[in-house]
Amino acid sequence: MNLRVRWQWLFLLGITGMAVAVLAQRTHTVKSGETLDEISKTYDLAIADIVGANEIANPNQLYVGQVLTIPAAPGSPVPYQVQSGDTLGEIALRHGTSVRGILDLNGLTDPNRLKPGQTLLIPAGGSTAAPPQFDLPAKLKAELDRISVSTKRWKYVVVHHSATTSGTIKGMDYYHRYKRRMKNGLAYHFVIGNGKGIPDGRIEIGNRWKGQLAGGHLASENLNYISIGICLVGNFEKDRPTEAQLESLTALIRYLNRRCAVSKTNVKTHREINPKNKPTLCPGKNFPASRMRG
Repeated sequence: MNLRVRWQWLFLLGITGMAVAVLAQRTHTVKSGETLDEISKTYDLAIADIVGANEIANPNQLYVGQVLTIPAAPGSPVPYQVQSGDTLGEIALRHGTSVRGILDLNGLTDPNRLKPGQTLLIPAGGSTAAPPQFDLPAKLKAELDRISVSTKRWKYVVVHHSATTSGTIKGMDYYHRYKRRMKNGLAYHFVIGNGKGIPDGRIEIGNRWKGQLAGGHLASENLNYISIGICLVGNFEKDRPTEAQLESLTALIRYLNRRCAVSKTNVKTHREINPKNKPTLCPGKNFPASRMRG
């Protein structure tokens, strides 16, 4: 991208989000003596790009005052208008890019504050056929690898929310052990923090996973014996999981898929698997279930 075009991008980004749409439809008015070759070099494009965008029959016959549509240069960001219900994670997956890439390009800091109608720039070069994947931290993976696991036992991975705005693994263990009278304490095998009590996206390993004990997260002893419980801190009837939580969740599920031979079709929400005589809303209406099976 040449200096003139780069300056245009930076200038427009600095004004308003509406400038993105303007840039996507930028035009050039032909001046006296200008040639298509000169115009293409100005915008760092091939002549064929401009010819194709304007259906020019004869590239040698431009006229003064002619208004040309200038397509975005290869590698330029693509504008996207946020729709109701969109999350930044879902937008990134659809465009084959990363949440961090979108945040950095748009000068944003909070991935959870999107508004319908907001225009974002999406980094170019992505492919929806190969969405980005996030790996477990090396230290955590090494700790998990050291735990002896019966690969034939576990049949399901079940995702829950805590239905609280904050939480710690110690506090949750206390509640389950002394309030709900569970002798093994914390009902889940894993807990993923939201930054309120546990750092955002951090995966905590519960004692039930370390000891390969049955969970206490489902209303069925048989299901608890074969189901790995993962709880995300937060109330997703009111809010959405953080992007860091979702990235950690998908990485953990992918690890468990491989380690325990649990198929993607057996990754369930609490609501999907709980016995019908014990209905539940968990993990809430705002939980994007499609992300956990990606």
